[in-house]
Amino acid sequence: MIAPGFSKPTNSFYSELRKRVYHYFHENKIEPTGNIKLYIKAILAIVLFTVTYVHLVFFTPVFWIAVMECVLLGGLTAFIGFNVMHDGAHGSFSRHKWINELAGVTINFLGANVHLWKTKHNYIHHTYTNVDGIDDDIDGKPFLRLAETQPKYKIHRIQHWYFILVYSLLYFFWIFFTDYRKYLSKKIGSMPAPKYSFKDHFFFWFFKVFHLFSFVILPIYMVGFFPWLVGFTIYGLFTGIALSLVFQLAHTVTETKFPMPVMPQNKIEDEWAILQLKTTANFSTKNKFVSWLVGGLNHQIEHHLFPLISHVHYPQISHIIKQTCLEYNLPYIEYPTMRTALFSHIKHLRHLAKN
Repeated sequence: MIAPGFSKPTNSFYSELRKRVYHYFHENKIEPTGNIKLYIKAILAIVLFTVTYVHLVFFTPVFWIAVMECVLLGGLTAFIGFNVMHDGAHGSFSRHKWINELAGVTINFLGANVHLWKTKHNYIHHTYTNVDGIDDDIDGKPFLRLAETQPKYKIHRIQHWYFILVYSLLYFFWIFFTDYRKYLSKKIGSMPAPKYSFKDHFFFWFFKVFHLFSFVILPIYMVGFFPWLVGFTIYGLFTGIALSLVFQLAHTVTETKFPMPVMPQNKIEDEWAILQLKTTANFSTKNKFVSWLVGGLNHQIEHHLFPLISHVHYPQISHIIKQTCLEYNLPYIEYPTMRTALFSHIKHLRHLAKN
């Protein structure tokens, strides 16, 4: 598929917005990248993940404690993804490139591949958000129908009842299937995958083998097959739910749009920045604990408009963005709580189940 183009800006919204946002950083003499609080949180998350893993595998506790630690390990996997890997892969974790690369590569230790993720997320998702056939994040077929342009199957009639089950499988599907499919087919959805250098090929297989050894072979050797199967299943299911919900609540809710290119021009009607506003939603932005847990990804509008700015600054620049959207009569979709965003997501799924 040939990537569509965008309409040229018809007003100065984004240029004015950029001027205001970066003036905030200049005026306050702060870097738009991460700060000491983020670095401390990252170190604590990685240390806690490592300690939990070591205790589970080498000092396996009684069953009920082991189950709780498997859930904790899944939560920490998502937490590292939201708070460390995500900023690192976007280049916003630090002003130093090598630190960003180090933060981004944490996803490799957790079973995925940062090289593929950057193309899937940074380029495709952030450019063509919610564009069916291009944005791989809204491709849930055959189990889920997330946009009206997608085919409707009989199973979709009850998708609003079983969607959590599908989301729980995301992590397993990602690390054991979709990464390999993208790597071997050299495609991400309908778009070409990035070219691999020798180093990229080496690290793809090195970390896949490392993860297989660390999370499958070694634990089976230490605790036995059945305890490993139970523990790894609990870990993976919780990780999948946590990862899925945060991203789905930001894009597949009742108020977000799912634009398609105008043919035969193969062009999106809106300019890029307007597309981001129409396809993206914030949720629970007043809840500091939620923002801390999900790495600011509840400020998804801020993230999509300024992916090179670290999430630690989203609460501050959100006031600037909201005011500018108001002045230009542009949408700023926001749900007051995570619960209301979840209800909106379920309503969206139910609508697509019936229409």
